[in-house]
Amino acid sequence: MDFSHVELSTQDQEFLDETRAFITKHVTDEVLARQLEFGENFDEHVHLALGEAGYLASDWKAEGDGGFSPVRRRIFQLEIARAHTPWYHWGTTSVVARLVQQFGAPELAGKVVPGVLSGEIRLCLGYTEPEGGSDVATCKTRAVRDGDAWVINGSKMFTSNAQNARYVFLLTNTDPQGRKHKNLTMFLVPLDSPGIEIQPIRTLDGDRTNIVYYSDVRVDDLYRIGEVNGGWTVMRAALDSEHGIVDQEDHGLQYVAAMAGHGDIMAEVVDTVAALVSDVDDESVKYRLGRAVARMEAALSTPGMFGRVAIAQTMRDITPDLMDVLGTASALPTDTPGAASNGAAEHLYRLSLPLGIYGGTLEVFRNMIAQHALGLGRPSYGG
Repeated sequence: MDFSHVELSTQDQEFLDETRAFITKHVTDEVLARQLEFGENFDEHVHLALGEAGYLASDWKAEGDGGFSPVRRRIFQLEIARAHTPWYHWGTTSVVARLVQQFGAPELAGKVVPGVLSGEIRLCLGYTEPEGGSDVATCKTRAVRDGDAWVINGSKMFTSNAQNARYVFLLTNTDPQGRKHKNLTMFLVPLDSPGIEIQPIRTLDGDRTNIVYYSDVRVDDLYRIGEVNGGWTVMRAALDSEHGIVDQEDHGLQYVAAMAGHGDIMAEVVDTVAALVSDVDDESVKYRLGRAVARMEAALSTPGMFGRVAIAQTMRDITPDLMDVLGTASALPTDTPGAASNGAAEHLYRLSLPLGIYGGTLEVFRNMIAQHALGLGRPSYGG
């Protein structure tokens, strides 16, 4: 639900109408069916169309550089979400492209950024390792200098969209004997390099991610992002964006927290369930729906890291009630005969579990809040 209202100028209303028509044209039933089947959160045709029409460049650039105004950026975000457009990976690509521009060689930025804005080049993240968990600084993927090149060996988990990306933003260890956080170096590795193997993994919510193996992969030093052993400085900028630790603008039109786009999905499902049971004369149903709406609105209004935790935790907490209100048919997935809400609540339930892991577990975020926002000490995990 959105209780705010922004009066649109004639030009902005025209932009809304044009954008809605454009997205309706390209995000077809076939596109949504492919997303349901393959779970890639990406569609080549849609992404290239957005690039060709200038939407990607306008979303990436600041208003002063020819990008969207705050109102148009918000319109674009809401229309993308309304159509269930499979494009979550644009967020990753745009963040990494900024880091390439900020920390990479000008030659590399000139090679990558135009393709990002046209939609032809997509970027993905190579952080987490099979045994590393949420502590990415324990990185064991090695990069060893060999003249003007580097040789990389290791593996990464949860490299989502690697199958559709041109480059991976890769965290490596370039000094195994060095201090933690002082021995890391970032690279933008071409994914068509010899020695790279991408294997798919299907997650609980039906999405596809990947494990990627690197075996004697050679990359030129041109693809190094930032200083040698200075990778943590580069990566912190990316993590701050992923965690929602960014300065809020004063216009109040942006999402207030990371993962708030997933909160839009939650709001849509809550509205769907409420409409389906609107004629049920049962006080317990009304109470549980009211509680779900109140918690959801509170979560969607909570900023920063706090909101990141609130959205994921609220989704986990209210989906069992939503499914219980609908009855046993709510356990049937989308496009199954007899599925309540056509599987919307069931999908939200499955999404709620990995959402508490994406970009860092809820426990990690709670520790960050305790330390950095509340000034508490570091957690002790000793027995």
